[in-house]
Amino acid sequence: AVMSPAKAAAILIAPSLFTNVWQMIAGPYFLSVARRLAPMLAGLFVGAWAGNGTLTGSNAKQAALGLGLALIAYALIGLSRIQFSIPRHAEIFVGPLVGLATGVIMAATGIFVIPALPYMQAIGLEKDELVQALGLHFTTSTVALAGVLWSGNAFDTQLAMLSLAAIGPALIGMVIGQKVRQLVSVATFRFCLFVLLLILGLQLVARNLV
Repeated sequence: AVMSPAKAAAILIAPSLFTNVWQMIAGPYFLSVARRLAPMLAGLFVGAWAGNGTLTGSNAKQAALGLGLALIAYALIGLSRIQFSIPRHAEIFVGPLVGLATGVIMAATGIFVIPALPYMQAIGLEKDELVQALGLHFTTSTVALAGVLWSGNAFDTQLAMLSLAAIGPALIGMVIGQKVRQLVSVATFRFCLFVLLLILGLQLVARNLV
């Protein structure tokens, strides 16, 4: 049997927190990044609350279809290399809307990269700032997702143990990923990653449309 998106998301909670908290705090830009992302992250919690129950509801097929569509959208944006630019004064207005959309999509699919990641790239963060911003966003989103799963009774003791057990493989995956990135160019690594995500998304959509 194929694991439901809700159960898969639940298993990823612990490794996601473990690998992103350090990235969030390891650097001098945490406070400045937190201030800039605060409107988006506030919107994310509102969106997660508004969409609560979608991922953990009885129709796992729709959730899997939504997950596939989200992966396809993320992959296509990455492959297209579309560049957005949002002026600093507009962040207070655009951020909450981006967070709201990200929260709703997360509550429905377990994916919290669309449209948050393109937004963070569009506000002009420097490389080191972006690294901490991603850590903050992923950590906050993981906490919000855990709340969605918990309220929908999709995060029981068994899944919690599996989630903790997944920390080890996640760390191994990080090490392997770092080694691969050293062997190939950043452009090649990004291309292969987005192609794999596109294939996975298409597979999920095809499987759940019939």
